[in-house]
Amino acid sequence: MKMTAWRSFHLQLQRALRLRFGTIQSPTLLLFTNSFHSFTFHTTLQYAYFFTSNFQSASFTDLDDALASFNHVIHMDPLPSRVQFSRFLSALVKMKQYHTIISLSKTIELLGISHDIYSLSILINCFCHLHLVDFGFSIFRKILKFGLEPTIVTFFTLVNGLCKEGKINQAIDFFSDLVAEGYQLDVHTYTILINGLRKFGKTNVAIGLFKGMVERGCEPNAVTYTTIMDALCKDNLVVEALDLFSQMRNKGISPNVIAYSCVIHGLCNIGKWNQALALLNEMVVHNIAPNACTFTILIDNLCKWNQALALLNKMVEQNLSPNVISFSILIDTLCKEGMVLEGDFDEALALFKAMEKSLLEPDLMIYSILIDGMCKAAKINDAKELFCGLFENGLQPDVYTCCAMIKGLCKEGLPNEAYKVFREMEEGGCLLDNYYYNIIIQGFLKHKHIPRARQLIDEMLGKGFSADAMTNELVAHLLHNNDLILRKLENHSEDSKDGNVK
Repeated sequence: MKMTAWRSFHLQLQRALRLRFGTIQSPTLLLFTNSFHSFTFHTTLQYAYFFTSNFQSASFTDLDDALASFNHVIHMDPLPSRVQFSRFLSALVKMKQYHTIISLSKTIELLGISHDIYSLSILINCFCHLHLVDFGFSIFRKILKFGLEPTIVTFFTLVNGLCKEGKINQAIDFFSDLVAEGYQLDVHTYTILINGLRKFGKTNVAIGLFKGMVERGCEPNAVTYTTIMDALCKDNLVVEALDLFSQMRNKGISPNVIAYSCVIHGLCNIGKWNQALALLNEMVVHNIAPNACTFTILIDNLCKWNQALALLNKMVEQNLSPNVISFSILIDTLCKEGMVLEGDFDEALALFKAMEKSLLEPDLMIYSILIDGMCKAAKINDAKELFCGLFENGLQPDVYTCCAMIKGLCKEGLPNEAYKVFREMEEGGCLLDNYYYNIIIQGFLKHKHIPRARQLIDEMLGKGFSADAMTNELVAHLLHNNDLILRKLENHSEDSKDGNVK
């Protein structure tokens, strides 16, 4: 351990004691010597009883409280037992004080208190939480060297630690070695490895492990089934996932909301919306309340916006709060279906207002979708108002939002306002490319703002960008008397074909 870590630990203890008792007679705290200095505390035996009782019950309000109790009991004669020290360290695990536990374990060892399997397992757990699984395996080797018998919890912790650090192949090898040695691993250890395999796309290996656990007499639980079904659905093996879903119910294991949502998602992905909706109804029949995630999956995949809207209303009826994703999907669906183009923009706007009333803050994606829809529906004033609202709500428009706004302004004959947005994009650090230049140039050309168009064409060509077919056509039509601009565009186009322009 580094000296800075020990020094920090000393300071923590001193601070805890000062908070409890005020001035400490001895300025230094020496925990790691053979003899301990006596501290003169302005307190009574009641405090001593308080600290001892706190330590034995492992009941602390915070870390300072725990350290003060620890400092008191290490001066006792006799010292607490290993079991009491382990109970104390377990309480610190619940407080997620992993570094402190490692430091205190060394102190306890120096006091002459031998480790047992439980204290060493606590250490392994701390190292794994700190993403130091290799140190955890050093402790594991110590367990074997001392002739101690590892517990199921020890194995689970190490397998979980390897999976968390992405060492999935090492996890498989370690697991296989344990099975070969004859250790009976529990459902939690199997499940955590299956989940790790799922995350790394090793679905076939996960299925093999799933079958193997059944053959070895370890029955999968609801989490195990759900994990495998999720892996199968992500690989579009939905039929196989449904078979497992049926198998799960036949064994008397009730699917939970996560299992249902997983299969519903898989069905939606392969276009089986009616089956997905049937499963939703089945959930309700079995008194399994769909959550926001379940509804969002369905809303995201339903083709008709009115069906999706009905689901949103059902969410509200069940006192489920739709999230930002649910609203953004519905608003996007309205726009994509052409509702906005037909002028029926009230539904999308109503959803936006409903979202604000639900105290959800619309994100940039929702603003962008709406601005784009408003522009396409020729509601440019509404789009401008919403665009300004972005800044009022502390959001910064991205390239997509600005592009939608520029197109909308140009379409409505407001190229100068579009030009202002264009320059604000540049000032905001956006790298304007060929695409954006052509949009703004076309806006000026269509409304016969020739001087500004010329300026932007020169600027575009100077940056090494080319005019697209639409820009070339507009230039040829409107600037037929200006051979210079035409020649510039033609020459640049030829250079681009020759590979001279980056």
